[in-house]
Amino acid sequence: MTSISQTDSVFYFSINAPYKQCEVLYVPSMPDVVMVSESGLSVQVPTNRLRQFVTSDGIKGRFRMIIDANKKIKSFERLA
Repeated sequence: MTSISQTDSVFYFSINAPYKQCEVLYVPSMPDVVMVSESGLSVQVPTNRLRQFVTSDGIKGRFRMIIDANKKIKSFERLA
């Protein structure tokens, strides 16, 4: 797990998307998706951060994204 500093922003997402909905993650003209975090904020997430979690069933689980003070993603990981 990635360490979190005081200047980092942390967002949690619960995702339950069937494989058919995940196909959009592979469209070259769509490099990002906007997701709503558990706190209600809309957050832009690069599709390549999500692709690694796609299975034949789609994407399921709870995820955490840590962003540093410069708005760079430090980590995007599945929690459960």
